[in-house]
Amino acid sequence: MLGNIINTNVANLIGTISSDMKFSHEIYGEQFYNFIVDVPRLSDTYDHLPVTISERLLNDIDLNIGKSICITGQIRSYNRMTDSGRSRLLLSVFCRDIKNADEETEAKNPNDIYLEGYLCKKPVYRTTPFGREICDLLLAVNRMYNKSDYIPCIAWGRNARFCDNFAVGTHIKLWGRFQSREYQKKLDEDNIVTRTAYEVSVSKLEKLE
Repeated sequence: MLGNIINTNVANLIGTISSDMKFSHEIYGEQFYNFIVDVPRLSDTYDHLPVTISERLLNDIDLNIGKSICITGQIRSYNRMTDSGRSRLLLSVFCRDIKNADEETEAKNPNDIYLEGYLCKKPVYRTTPFGREICDLLLAVNRMYNKSDYIPCIAWGRNARFCDNFAVGTHIKLWGRFQSREYQKKLDEDNIVTRTAYEVSVSKLEKLE
């Protein structure tokens, strides 16, 4: 059962560390830290992705800024209360294994995601001003100890049309990449803040019976 749960949420990233390690939290005496890894896109830009790592994986590895690393883990979600008292969904890659990248690993797909779960909201289909079809999905992926991660995903083109009529509870599996996207949030008439959203951009998906 454990193996099945782990295999429904797989994230493989190769990128460059772009921030210092910061303490996140402690569970049963085990400390966890956060940092940012820059993962390249085909468009010569980068996704700036948050990573959570246990102190027990920090031995015998160089994690200074600028170092190239290879991470295997899972996309995790958690809710954080904002100053306004509202809950905000945050995503991070929970690291299960990490190593310094070499020529062999750098030749692989730097951003490879696989998820299997259930839709927990009705898909939202729309078109951009340029006519590109998009469908927003929220996927619940089971985790150990009867928990779930809620992961926003975005499908394009024929995949967007395919999942437009999916019902809540539909069982699907998908492949794609984990991406970051900046947007502006208007707090009031005088204050606009820039925030970063994280989601899985879907390259392939299947509906499971």
